[in-house]
Amino acid sequence: MTSASATMLISEDRGGQIGAYLQTFTNVRDTGERVVIDGNCLSACTILLGVVPRDRICATPRARLGFHAAWMPDESGRPVTSPLGTQALWNIYPAHVRRLINRHGGLTRKMIYIEGRELAQLVPTCGTPTRAATRDSRRRFGSKALRDARASAANNRR
Repeated sequence: MTSASATMLISEDRGGQIGAYLQTFTNVRDTGERVVIDGNCLSACTILLGVVPRDRICATPRARLGFHAAWMPDESGRPVTSPLGTQALWNIYPAHVRRLINRHGGLTRKMIYIEGRELAQLVPTCGTPTRAATRDSRRRFGSKALRDARASAANNRR
């Protein structure tokens, strides 16, 4: 399915498994969708910067990206940094994103938040979406939406 006029609105995405986000954003890239970041896009959500073309992403003044090293739970459920996952993230990010992350000390367990002028270095700025535009022409994307995305992708695109 192609849907070049559709827009994905990311508003409060806390991230999740790298593979699921890679699959979702590859689909967004392949269908020609645009992405508007209008709130938090944290952790694996930031993969979109390396998958979706920059000219199809914009960030509103409310947008905030959050980067950190990948992790997996150990046998007791505690988070342990995953060098393999972190390298995968690093390889996905374009050079200008890696440079900005390096200026903040690299990918570690501590979240690096990017917003405002610094975010404008990564993606173009767009206006704040109106409630009517969001309801009529955009599909929301957040943590729960990712879990449901594959099951309802065809119904959510316009």
